[in-house]
Amino acid sequence: MTKPYVKQHIENEVSTIEFFHPAHNSLPGDILAQLVDEINKAGADINVKVIILKSGGERTFCAGASFKELININDAETGRVFFSGFANVINAMRKCPKFIIGRIQGKTVGGGVGVASATDYCMATKFAAIKLSELNVGIGPFVVGPAVERKLGLSGMSQIAIDANTFYDAEWARQKGLYAQVFDTTEAMDEAVQAFAENLCSYNPEAMKEMKRVMWQGTENWDTLLAERAAISGRLVLSDFTKETLKRFK
Repeated sequence: MTKPYVKQHIENEVSTIEFFHPAHNSLPGDILAQLVDEINKAGADINVKVIILKSGGERTFCAGASFKELININDAETGRVFFSGFANVINAMRKCPKFIIGRIQGKTVGGGVGVASATDYCMATKFAAIKLSELNVGIGPFVVGPAVERKLGLSGMSQIAIDANTFYDAEWARQKGLYAQVFDTTEAMDEAVQAFAENLCSYNPEAMKEMKRVMWQGTENWDTLLAERAAISGRLVLSDFTKETLKRFK
């Protein structure tokens, strides 16, 4: 079984950050922390103009929070710290001075939808259905909610957050604004992502930096907001309802 990893590869001024976990690319705390580090590194690297964010494997982009870690949370502080991992990734993406292109090859759930939503431009395959499943286990998409709402609008975010059992297809996500383009195959998507990234490298980096800052205006309070949201999730994960549900998932 392949071990979990986060790796970065830089070529022709494009940084490709890739994460992987054998459990459908779920995100435990250590992978989240490594993602933050790599995003910050790429953001500060003068040799990088554009970032591509992707996951390994062919099927699932990201299954969201690690169930193994969720099951083992037994106090509110541990819960807050775990959910802060997602907050830290979203905030790192938000503050990164470079455009981040999302490459979504397959289904994405919960925290994975938050990560996709925090990219600046997102391309996907037709298999990249999305689901916010948190309500199913007795919590809610509190930490990723602001990022998802920023892309899908309040009504779109509310719809998939409340309808926590349903996958919404890639075309729905494109119409709502999460995906810029949807492709029939992974190969076609990869070609488009690469060409798009290389084209962006021909633009003025200062202009792109200013544009990114302007596009994320109004989110300056997210350091505080997402920390508060992490505390809510950290508390709810201890509820009897959630503990019982997670046992069933186990």
